[in-house]
Amino acid sequence: MNNASRSILLRRASIGAAFALAAAGLLAAVDADQPSAHSLVLKRDNQEVNRGPLESSSFAGVVKRVAPSIVKITVQISPRHASMNSGEDGENPGMNNPLFRQFFGNRLPSLPETPESGLGSGVIVSPDGYIVTNNHVVDGAKQVTVVLSDGRELSARVVGRDPQTDIAVVKVSGRDLPAITFASSGKVEVGDRVLAIGNPFGIGETVTTGIVSATSRRAGIGLAYEDFIQTDAAINPGNSGGALVDVEGRLVGINTAILSRSGGFQGVGLAVPADLVGNVVDNLVAHGKVVRGYLGVGIQDLTPGLADSFGIKAQSGALITDVRPGTPGARAGLKSGDVVTAIDGQPVDSASRLSLSVGETAPGTKLTLDVLRDGKTEQVAVTTASKPSGDGRGDDGQSMSPGDDQGVLNGVGVGDIDSSARRDLNLPERLSGAVITGVDPASASARAGLREGDVILEINRHPVDSAKSAVDLSVSATGKKTLLKLWSHGNTVYVIVDETASAEAAP
Repeated sequence: MNNASRSILLRRASIGAAFALAAAGLLAAVDADQPSAHSLVLKRDNQEVNRGPLESSSFAGVVKRVAPSIVKITVQISPRHASMNSGEDGENPGMNNPLFRQFFGNRLPSLPETPESGLGSGVIVSPDGYIVTNNHVVDGAKQVTVVLSDGRELSARVVGRDPQTDIAVVKVSGRDLPAITFASSGKVEVGDRVLAIGNPFGIGETVTTGIVSATSRRAGIGLAYEDFIQTDAAINPGNSGGALVDVEGRLVGINTAILSRSGGFQGVGLAVPADLVGNVVDNLVAHGKVVRGYLGVGIQDLTPGLADSFGIKAQSGALITDVRPGTPGARAGLKSGDVVTAIDGQPVDSASRLSLSVGETAPGTKLTLDVLRDGKTEQVAVTTASKPSGDGRGDDGQSMSPGDDQGVLNGVGVGDIDSSARRDLNLPERLSGAVITGVDPASASARAGLREGDVILEINRHPVDSAKSAVDLSVSATGKKTLLKLWSHGNTVYVIVDETASAEAAP
């Protein structure tokens, strides 16, 4: 690099670009046009499911009891909205991903002046006509019609939507409707038998059975809050918004997505757990939107490599990567490098778990966090707030681990953050560091995922305030592993650069 480029070549530390969504617990739902002050009382049964002898030879009794609570939902969608949310062939863009298909039934291509139609399922949650479904079923709908199990067709209005969990609530006029009972999804275990009920392909109410394959599953399908129940009960397009129930007929989840290479069911279905659904429904019915707790910190999963770099014995938790000034986290004294291991005595094993726990609290809630700091456990009291409406960053606490902490950081150009770089990269005014100006495509750093435009904030927990300091710190670093703090794509994340592999491979 020459002096004119204001770039300096790093021969040690650089960073793999991390896929992270930062910041912990927040507010973000679409306001309804007519927020309701209605208070909804959901039917709940928190007893564990009977795990005695294997189930009987028939689920007919359970289906007869539960099926009336499941409805078919048809929608009319404006052509303009459909085109904005579709691929080139008119299909929902999620359908184009070979590993993921949201199974909102056939939104068929149509003439520009003709509204598109869509199909999904829903679950009655109150006798007076509140129905839960998926946000992607009713997103952009001009008209919503609910078909009950007895064949009645009722016009419905959208009460509220929460894109962050893909849950929505619609309302029909009715009395004494068969509301489903909610189970405590936190008590669901892998191996429990479940039934999926919905309207696949619009052919009519259909029941399939399988088991719970996993809980607390993150699938990376683009939702801010992912804590899915995974099942092998067959679900297909049109099942979106339908019910996943246990063998006693209680709701354990709302079927939301499938992972598939073919577009059809391949044994991996995902449902939003009933506990999370209930929290969202309560908020949407009462306020027309979801208001979540917020700490104002960026977080990511604590990996074994990061734990070793921080001298921490714990192998799981939520590593704080950034604390925004003036937020509840800052006022409570949280620091970058802290690891949250519990919240109000409940273990926190990942960033997503912290995010969900904080997000489910109302603003103004007092929480006690168990925090590992400098090898010691401290308890930190914090009071949640609502996310500022002007905060354009991602949802707090929805961070993901940067990967396997492998790669060589070599051949990386860095430069000072000037006004041009700050404007072009949309960097916050308070951010200081060294911006990455280039990466040798043949280098191990490139293979590790380092990208131009990332900003080095710290090297081995020493702050970086310029390109020169980045070089000085990288040159003075000892050992083959370097801990870096990086600003990447609007989020803060820690990354370990492990040069051991390259050293061993050197001739």
